[in-house]
Amino acid sequence: VFVWCPAEHVFASLPQMERGVAKVLGGDPKGNNFLYTNGKSVIIRNIDIHTTAVFPTWFCSTGFYVSGKIRIWDTTQKEHLLKYEYQPFGGKIKDIAWTEDSKRIAVVGEGREKFGAVFLWDSGSSVGEIVGHSKIINSVDIKQTRPYRLVTGSDDNCTTFLEGPPFKFKCTLSDHSRFVNCVRFSPDGSRYASAGADGQIFLYDGKTAEKMGTLGGAKAHDGGVYAVCWSPDSTQLMSASGDKTVKLWDVATGTAVTTFNLGSDVLDQQLGCLWQKNHLLSISLSGYINYLDKNNPNRPLRVIKGHSKAIQCLTVHKEDGRPFIYSGSQDGHINILSNVTLHYWDAETGENEGIAGKGHSNMVARMAVDESNNLVTCSMDDTVRYTDLGKKEYSASDLVKMDVQPKTVSVGPGGLAVAVCIGQVVLLKDKRKVFTLENLGYEPEAGAVHPGGVTVAVGGADGKVHLYSVQGNTLKDDGKVLEVKGPVTDMEFSRDGAFLAVCDEKKVITVFTVADGYQVKNDFYGHHAKVVCMAWSPDNEHFASGGMDMMVYVWTLNDPDKRIKIPDAHRLHHVSGLAWRDEHTLVTTSHDSCVKQWTLKI
Repeated sequence: VFVWCPAEHVFASLPQMERGVAKVLGGDPKGNNFLYTNGKSVIIRNIDIHTTAVFPTWFCSTGFYVSGKIRIWDTTQKEHLLKYEYQPFGGKIKDIAWTEDSKRIAVVGEGREKFGAVFLWDSGSSVGEIVGHSKIINSVDIKQTRPYRLVTGSDDNCTTFLEGPPFKFKCTLSDHSRFVNCVRFSPDGSRYASAGADGQIFLYDGKTAEKMGTLGGAKAHDGGVYAVCWSPDSTQLMSASGDKTVKLWDVATGTAVTTFNLGSDVLDQQLGCLWQKNHLLSISLSGYINYLDKNNPNRPLRVIKGHSKAIQCLTVHKEDGRPFIYSGSQDGHINILSNVTLHYWDAETGENEGIAGKGHSNMVARMAVDESNNLVTCSMDDTVRYTDLGKKEYSASDLVKMDVQPKTVSVGPGGLAVAVCIGQVVLLKDKRKVFTLENLGYEPEAGAVHPGGVTVAVGGADGKVHLYSVQGNTLKDDGKVLEVKGPVTDMEFSRDGAFLAVCDEKKVITVFTVADGYQVKNDFYGHHAKVVCMAWSPDNEHFASGGMDMMVYVWTLNDPDKRIKIPDAHRLHHVSGLAWRDEHTLVTTSHDSCVKQWTLKI
């Protein structure tokens, strides 16, 4: 029995950021949504609430189509149908602009023989030629009133001005002394602004390209300006800078009327901005999206937080009856040292926050919550950490250094935890290492502690599960080995301890009955590629599995043929983590940096 279910909630990724590189925020013409990119995905968010759509890219001026590589999408349909796909030049596309009638698209970027193109959206036919630059073009915009004009900004420190259609080169302007990061026409078409890495913002006549002045005198910002955006009435301009500020400018006087201070850390550099209706948004180098408050420039109204890099693991824990989702990833914002973060989400509202303090310095591989309300995590930084969820703050003392890199960690009663490391199985008790198994004769890949705390199961690359007894502060080999179909990738005891489920590289999940001496109860087939993660439902009658085939299955323990199939749970990415919020709600995550909740009709 196959049943498909839609995602109930999507907690979307943040924009993928790079230091010194502007990030384009797009807004729909109706002012209801904004969008940005992360890897292979484009995230569309309602500007007022948390609901999001995630699919593989700018709104045209009708708000009906979205384009990407360059791809044109119909966003009026639930499945976001791909209408057209073009490759106007070889290389990365950095910016896109539409004419106001939604018929023509200009694209610019890192081409080889040319750096831009302008064409009809429904045929790909050229409607002009973008020339005049000798290096990468970073930004493009088209005047939204007739007669049409097109402007570009480039790494050659110049802007070019074109008339059309068909669009033809008119002039080059060389006012900037460094890279031009952003060019934007005012909504009424009377002016356009150019912003550069030299910290300057210049204003020009929108019809003739005649220079009209500068903002802020010699410099608009103390750092490079990465983005500008006009107010709907064309009287003000917003600018985002590497000096960690966003400024609002009165265009008539050329002076700043408001300066928003977003922090002092390097991650507080501002790389993008958007003025949508009454909302003022900016993007920090951290990927955080800031809703700016004109009445309180030093404190945003709201900050959208989350992950911008692949999420590797998650778990769910209830606090005062309210479910929270904890997720761990590698958010490498700084090119000197990776900034690895743990986040927690309110499962009902989607509000998100990070664990405070200095945590892991490399990828978080696995996490679990023990009975003392500690979040137990292991990382590629060769440590296991215990974090008090009451405080939600890292503790420097609650850290256990491993001899070698841990792969997984699982918890049991009485302060027990087992870390499966490269060539080792380590028993921990009360936040201390108490016993290490070495020279195993196989490479351990995954582990699970029985809820009763008497048995530890370790799955190996040898395609076997090895059972050990917990005796005081030691592990004793029981001499019992369970055969599965291939190298073990993940495993877990059911919450009542009655069953052990093991998934493997051969696309199979095998369930053993504990009380029957670990006899095989059932094998579960369905995945088309390696199964990488699994999780038992609180009802002990169902479990979920995720594979490299991008599939999630929810299995019925007593009937392998009765299953719920979630295809393309995270499109273009395999599922990296699973957890249950309750008996009818499954939480999934992936390397697309998103967390999704699925309501199941079991």
